[in-house]
Amino acid sequence: TVSVLYCVTSMVATKKKADFTIRTRKLSKNALLNRRQFVIEVAHPNWCGTVANKLIRKKLAQMYKVADDETISVFGMKTKFGGGATSGFGLIYDDLASLKRIEPNYRKVRLGMGKKKGTARRSLKDRKNRAKKVRGKKKAASASAKKKK
Repeated sequence: TVSVLYCVTSMVATKKKADFTIRTRKLSKNALLNRRQFVIEVAHPNWCGTVANKLIRKKLAQMYKVADDETISVFGMKTKFGGGATSGFGLIYDDLASLKRIEPNYRKVRLGMGKKKGTARRSLKDRKNRAKKVRGKKKAASASAKKKK
């Protein structure tokens, strides 16, 4: 059994990043939201792990002749059990302005366009009030301990 385990681990180690194919289904044009929307199916049989969303966006831009790949949003990617295939959802906006107007903030943050929400106001106030109750060196220690969390 030891030699079999060695063989399996060596097979995994020899896998390398290979090419992948993208197929789209249920393509529809949404004129009200200025976008095309579709289901993405990515086949990556010799790929170790999953395909990065940036690579998927680049390939979709080539397929649909989109000038700016920042107008493409890919999300909800789920890998099939056993690997080799992933499916998700994709949106191609007509222009960047409509993407910024329509996309939710958390997806804009993933695309590098929005700001992540900071610490909640309530928790900042609670931290300040807890620090008031401690004096001296303990105050500095409690403040740094709160920041680490």
